[in-house]
Amino acid sequence: MSLTIEIVTPDRRAYTGTADSVTLPTSLGSIGILPGHIPLTAVIAAGEVIVSLAGKTTRLAVDQGFVRVVSDKVSVVTEAAIDEAKIDLSAIEQAEERARKAVEAARGQKDIDPVEIAKIEQILRFAAVQRMVKGRSSSGLSE
Repeated sequence: MSLTIEIVTPDRRAYTGTADSVTLPTSLGSIGILPGHIPLTAVIAAGEVIVSLAGKTTRLAVDQGFVRVVSDKVSVVTEAAIDEAKIDLSAIEQAEERARKAVEAARGQKDIDPVEIAKIEQILRFAAVQRMVKGRSSSGLSE
């Protein structure tokens, strides 16, 4: 028996596959899901998703979102997700630099749009998560 995993973002399906287990970052801490898990709906925190299948591990960086577990299907809806193999540290640095400049420009404005601030915070948060996930894989750390 295995799990069916689906991770979707607003613009694409970031991951689809089967797994023996999946570990998810929730707002209350990491949780592990195995086949036969009870139904569950939880808030996903920005962090690392670990998908294990036949002794192989796939790691993904995810932003905030939700997870729903029904039967043996795990559905994650998140703002952003990327496989650790596709994380580009130079692109992260560029995104962080653009976000820092946007924060500096926003400081001088009186009527700041809260949506713009939230977008900048999301960029910085997801960049930090990507660095963490890439750092674990490049330093040889595993679960």
